[in-house]
Amino acid sequence: MFCLPPVLPDFIRQPPTPSGHCPTLHTGNSIQIRAPREKIFALVSDLDRWPELLPHYRRIQTLGTGEKGSIVHMAATRSGIPISWTSEYWTDERALELHFLHLRKWTKGMKVVWTLTPTRDGTRVEIIHDMKFRIPLLAWLAEPIISGFFIENIANKTLATFKAHLEQE
Repeated sequence: MFCLPPVLPDFIRQPPTPSGHCPTLHTGNSIQIRAPREKIFALVSDLDRWPELLPHYRRIQTLGTGEKGSIVHMAATRSGIPISWTSEYWTDERALELHFLHLRKWTKGMKVVWTLTPTRDGTRVEIIHDMKFRIPLLAWLAEPIISGFFIENIANKTLATFKAHLEQE
């Protein structure tokens, strides 16, 4: 069993880990916001407003419709470095969750879930990113770049900015 289709050269293919899985990325970023989860969900689920509210987001463009939701092209910056990705985006209004599935490029297959958990003091907002590396041989290099350099920075800025907007109202 290989993590990649056998059409790739042997030097790129790598056997799965002993547990039978390809190397994975799993990150979680969270923040406590003093606001009810319904109010938070109403704001964060409106992707059209993100570039207006989040200075590090350059644009979000709806490209069409997928199986579960909208296909969106998202563009942000990380310390002046422009980045972009395409995802299928949908919400679960019953659970008050946001879901993204990255469709292209280096992060293809990445699943992103926003959860909103009520607490005594408001709501804990958490963004979870999960991805199996398609080229396991490069996981050691890709993981700190994708996770540490891009996801951590952008997710934390996004959460902090939404917190500031919601708590100042």
